[in-house]
Amino acid sequence: MAVLGVQLVVTLLTATLMHRLAPHCSFARWLLCNGSLFRYKHPSEEELRALAGKPRPRGRKERWANGLSEEKPLSVPRDAPFQLETCPLTTVDALVLRFFLEYQWFVDFAVYSGGVYLFTEAYYYMLGPAKETNIAVFWCLLTVTFSIKMFLTVTRLYFSAEEGGERSVCLTFAFLFLLLAMLVQVVREETLELGLEPGLASMTQNLEPLLKKQGWDWALPVAKLAIRVGLAVVGSVLGAFLTFPGLRLAQTHRDALTMSEDRPMLQFLLHTSFLSPLFILWLWTKPIARDFLHQPPFGETRCPILPSTLGASGCWWCCACCGWR
Repeated sequence: MAVLGVQLVVTLLTATLMHRLAPHCSFARWLLCNGSLFRYKHPSEEELRALAGKPRPRGRKERWANGLSEEKPLSVPRDAPFQLETCPLTTVDALVLRFFLEYQWFVDFAVYSGGVYLFTEAYYYMLGPAKETNIAVFWCLLTVTFSIKMFLTVTRLYFSAEEGGERSVCLTFAFLFLLLAMLVQVVREETLELGLEPGLASMTQNLEPLLKKQGWDWALPVAKLAIRVGLAVVGSVLGAFLTFPGLRLAQTHRDALTMSEDRPMLQFLLHTSFLSPLFILWLWTKPIARDFLHQPPFGETRCPILPSTLGASGCWWCCACCGWR
C-alpha cells in the first residue's frame, strides 16, 4: 500500500469487488426486482375462450360435427370483463428488457464510484495528503462519460426509426434548448450565478500576456466566443438526450399521483421530488441564495453564512435531491 498509494489500492479493490459481486449482488437488479414492481400475466387460451364463450372442441370429430373443418382465429369482445393477474417482477422477466444489462452495469458502476468518492473525501479530510492526486475525480468523470454514452445509445434509436416522428421531436427540443442555453448566458451574474464571467475574466488575464508575445491578440475573443458556443451546444445536446426520458418521467409522475389519490402525504412527497430541480436552481439565483441566505435577517441581528459554506451546502443539497428522487 505504501508503494501503490491508498487511493490506487482502493481503486483496485473496488474494481475487483465490482467484477466479482456483480452476478450475485447488484443494486440495480434489486431496484427493479425487489418485489415493488409487478407485471401482468398473459392469459391462457382457455381463459380467453371461456371469456368469449367459445369452448375448445375436444377433437377432430367434434369440429367436423359442428361444421368447423378448420379452427378459426379466436376473437374476444373488447368490452368483455376480464381482470389480468399480476405477479412481482423477477430477474428472468427483466432480462428480456432492452438495455437491462447496460442499465445494471451502469447503476452498479455509479454506486461503486460514489463509494470511492466518499472514501476519498474522508481520506482527504482525516489525513490531508497534499501531494496525492484525487483519483475520485477520475471515477466521477468515468460515470459522467458512461451516462452520456447511454443517452447517446438510446437517442440513436429514435433517429434510426423509419417514421421519423421521434427524430423530429428530438431535433425540435435540441433547438429549443440551444435557444435557452444562449439566453441563460445573457443573464447577468447579479441574477444567475453561473461563474462564467469570472472564469472568462481569469482566462483572459492568464492568456493575454502569452498571446500578445506571439502576436495572437485576435485569438482571445474567438476563444471566448467558442467557449460560449460550446456550452450552448452541450446544453442543446443534453436537452435532446433528456427529451423522451423527461416525458416518461412526467407520465410516471402523473400515474403515481393517480394511484395515491387517497394518500395526500405521499402526493406531497411526490410533488416535492418532482420540483426538486427547481429548488436546486434557486441555490444559484443570487437574489435568493446570496442576498437572502447569505445574510438572513432575524430581527435586528444578521447571521451571515460564509460563501464557501453556502457553496458546499448547495452541492450537498444536489446530492440529497438526487437521493430523494
